[in-house]
Formats: sequence, C-alpha cells, structure tokens
Amino acid sequence: MPQFPPVRFAVIGLNHDHVFRQTGILLAAGAELHSFYASEEDLAAEYATKYAQARRACSIQEILEDETVQLIVSAAIPDERARIGIAAMRNGKDVMLDKPAFVTLQELDQARAVQKETGRICSVFFAERFENGATVKALELACSGAIGKVVHTTGLGPHRINLATRPPWFFEPSRQGGILTDIASHQFDHYLAFTGSTSAEIVAAHVANYAHPNCAELEDFGEALVRGNGGTGYVRVDWYTPDGLGAWGDGRIVVLGTDGYMEIRKVVDIAGRSGASHLFLVDRRGTHHFDCSRTPLPYGPQLLADIIQRTETAMSQHHCFLACELALNAQITATRLGHLTKATTHNAATGLARSTRQRPRSI
Repeated sequence: MPQFPPVRFAVIGLNHDHVFRQTGILLAAGAELHSFYASEEDLAAEYATKYAQARRACSIQEILEDETVQLIVSAAIPDERARIGIAAMRNGKDVMLDKPAFVTLQELDQARAVQKETGRICSVFFAERFENGATVKALELACSGAIGKVVHTTGLGPHRINLATRPPWFFEPSRQGGILTDIASHQFDHYLAFTGSTSAEIVAAHVANYAHPNCAELEDFGEALVRGNGGTGYVRVDWYTPDGLGAWGDGRIVVLGTDGYMEIRKVVDIAGRSGASHLFLVDRRGTHHFDCSRTPLPYGPQLLADIIQRTETAMSQHHCFLACELALNAQITATRLGHLTKATTHNAATGLARSTRQRPRSI
C-alpha cells in the first residue's frame, strides 16, 4: 500500500468549543496541525496553549494562500462559516465546517456551486454521529439488516442552555441560524444515514420560546416531521436539560425497522448504566445491549483518506448538503409558538405565528 505524507490542516475561527473536537479527531487520525487564525485574543490564547505546535497566522488570507495547507477547519460564528468554506475551496483546499455550516439557503446554494466547480470536499462535522460509538455501531447493524428495512427514525436532541456562558451571537437568529438549523442538523443527518433517503422534504415544523421570555429572539424548542424516499422521521430539539442530569443532554435516536428496533442513548443512560454510547436492540430473538464506548470512530481516518484519494467514504457530498438543506427548510417553514417576536406575524384567530423569512424550495 502506498504511503502518503500526513494531511496538513489549518483552523480559521475558534468561536465554538467544537473546534477542539474537530482538531482532536484529525490529530488522532494522523493529520498535521499547521496554523490557526482567530481575531479574539482570549480564544487564540486558549487554543495556542492546548496546541502549541500550531502557528498563529496574522490573517485569514495568509492561511488561504499557503499552498502546503490541504484542509481548512472552522468553528467560526455560524454566519461566517460558509464564507470561510467557500473561500477555502476557491483556494484549492478541502473544508471541514462545524455545524451549522450554513444559516441561509443562499449560502448553501453558493457552497454547492463552488464545490461542484472546484471538486473540493465540503464536509460538515456532525459530531453526534461521527464522534458517538453507539451511533456508529447502530448504523453498521442497520446496514447489515439487523432490524429489517428501516422505515422511521425519531431523533431527540435536548441540550443544557448555560445562558451565562453564551456569547451575544447565540441570541441573534441571523448569526446563530435558529434551533432547527443548528441543533437539529444532527437529527437530519441521522435520518438520512439510517433511512438511506436521497431526497426528502419537511412535512411540518414548529419552533418556540416557552421558557425564556426575556430573550425575545431565542428559540428554546423545535420539532419537525420529515418524509423521504427511504422512510419518514420525527425530530425534537430543545434547551431544557435540567441541572439534575449529569450530562449536557439525554440525546437519543430510535430507529424503527420492519423486524425490530434500536434505541441509541448517546450521552447518558438514565436507567443506571455508567458512561455514554449505549445501544439497545430488540429483534425476534430478544433484547440486546451494546456498550459502544470503545467502538472505533471512522470519520477522521476516512476523511483524510478522501482528501488524499479524492473519494467520498466519510460522507457523500450529496448527503452533507441535503442534511443541511433539510435543517434550513425546517427552520424557514416552522410555525412560531410561545413568546412571539417582532420577526413573526401574529395570527389572532389561532394564536400561532409564522416566520416571514424566505420560503424553501423543494429538494
């Protein structure tokens, strides 16, 4: 087997802690961290302390023009990620963007066009699948036919809000993207992966602010129904994780097949088993539990192989963009409930509000 030099990557934008996980997964797979750029002194200092091997660049352009850098990683503020990714692809580099990679359909359209034009890889870091052993194992079992034909997924994504730690952009929908664009992108990625759907549409969606009336623009609840050519799905996300739970959220996926079902408890098993990454499978023979805490995680090695060999083993480009488009379309079509904002129009007869933002196109 031919030996290739390690993939060299650089980071632009450190505004979300996911950047440490993105960096870690690449380093663990054998990539070489070259440099990083951040305008914020505190964020730069923290990153430099953890990754002393990385040189701090003076500008974004310095990194983009460095021909030795093959991959750009970004966890910038969400409304800046598409611009960074598009510029990177136009400079001949592959991209790994934290989710949400796009906060408007226009950004997604432009990224699609540039990716097709340049042939570069534009990967979105869906950590709840790529970094969770139970999800990886469940997908392997589903693909092997362990529960028959998959017909439906239920994805639950509760999070702890930690208001005091949130930066100002977190409360600005135009910058953060909204709860369905942001958190639910994981659940749409799961839906496509498990059902194998290559086309899909949003049937119905809601967003709400039920618990934070003093944060008028915040959405603390979201849900959506999705239908595709491989099955259907339901998504629910929220910022309601109580302090009594010893984790940031009790994330779960239920995968329904014609011969059984699986439940993935990503973060915690409230029934009492310690650790994370628990998988439960029920089939005709009985019930089964899998401790997936040591399941190998293929995303990092696969992405590096794709960069070298120009393949799509980590995630197809179509899947990547479709998951993002479903999240954006769910956000755009969502009916607003709970505390209303100036950005919504009130229907006095029903007490519901619908977003006045642009309408989605069919997928």
